[in-house]
Amino acid sequence: MDISIIKRVILESLITPPRWGGKHTELRNIKKGFPSNISNSKEGQKLIDKSIKELVNNGCLLCKKSTGELHVSLNPRMKKEIMEFIK
Repeated sequence: MDISIIKRVILESLITPPRWGGKHTELRNIKKGFPSNISNSKEGQKLIDKSIKELVNNGCLLCKKSTGELHVSLNPRMKKEIMEFIK
């Protein structure tokens, strides 16, 4: 599976319902949104983790530690780039 497809799925899952800026969700909720053949395989988990790391590094995702868990949200300053990437 292509990493750009996984990135797109992650971003789309955060757009509806909207998770921009201060509105965030646990990282494990993002990982649960994938089909079991991807999320249950080691290769699929590595691709998901790598995709999340790349999205954080390029500024599309914001990370925050909340209630002892890592939470993520979309960066509102990157809205234009995120919407272009999804299309």
